[in-house]
Amino acid sequence: MSEAHIRVSGLRKSFGDVTAVDGISFDVMDGELFGFLGPNGAGKTTTINMLTGLARPDAGTITVGGIDCTNKMKSAQHLIGVVPDESNLYPELTGYDNLCFCGGLYGMRSSERKGRAVELLELFGLAGVAERKFSGYSRGMKRRLTIAAGIMHSPPILFLDEPTTGIDVQSARLTREILQELHRSGTTIFLTTHYIEEAERMCDRIAFMVNGLVVRVDSVSNLVKPVEGREVVQASVLGTEVPDLEILGDLFPDYGIGRAADGGIRIESTGKIDVGVVVRVLEDQGFDVAEVKRTALSLEDVFIRITGLEAGVMNK
Repeated sequence: MSEAHIRVSGLRKSFGDVTAVDGISFDVMDGELFGFLGPNGAGKTTTINMLTGLARPDAGTITVGGIDCTNKMKSAQHLIGVVPDESNLYPELTGYDNLCFCGGLYGMRSSERKGRAVELLELFGLAGVAERKFSGYSRGMKRRLTIAAGIMHSPPILFLDEPTTGIDVQSARLTREILQELHRSGTTIFLTTHYIEEAERMCDRIAFMVNGLVVRVDSVSNLVKPVEGREVVQASVLGTEVPDLEILGDLFPDYGIGRAADGGIRIESTGKIDVGVVVRVLEDQGFDVAEVKRTALSLEDVFIRITGLEAGVMNK
């Protein structure tokens, strides 16, 4: 069995009267890609700031790579790479010079950091803009270079705070591919995100965080097991009137009937749902059906069930 590379126990942090992190505990195993999933304001960034030494906890303990670094994070800095939610690179330096400077901070020899900088610029698709000042990079390029800087010294443990938020599709795809390659090579990755689909696609295990609390930690396969094989049909109707859920419940006693976010209906079943029958019943009640969507249940549905939050809060 692999050992815990990151161990957190009873971690707490408040800002005045606001408790940002409320006594959380979890482990991240050696070589694991661990997702920290929750809406903005849940406490994810505060947590990662404490784990990387940018904030001091009010209570609790942090162990990284077997080193107790609760109050002395610098003792484990050689083991970790950090990619913050906002770039910390120098706008007046070129992409190449930024990477070389970061390598120097980690004690890399001149020849070593120059070679590593060239390697990373190529890997992240930035070789063509290596001599351009960082201030002239697009947002996606800036994000890619910031991640490259975080792995400049090839750390065994990597912390990333919202790595794909606000960047273009191409940059986000490339970033995910590189993180998955790092994961395959054995790097332990701690990733915060509010993108449920991204977490489901990439992570071994996920922690759900809401209002400063970790409410569930489990593997993706275990999390989605309760909804495997279940199907959802959402039907939207024209006009301001909405279907009567009680009547629909009587007509479809074997289905779970609920209100969809757009005011239509949401039908859930363990088996195949007969969409034609649903449409006919709605039309018989005098509704004009605008759209019908059939989907399988996913981690998004699990998140809603566990936290009580609609998935829409994740993107606000």
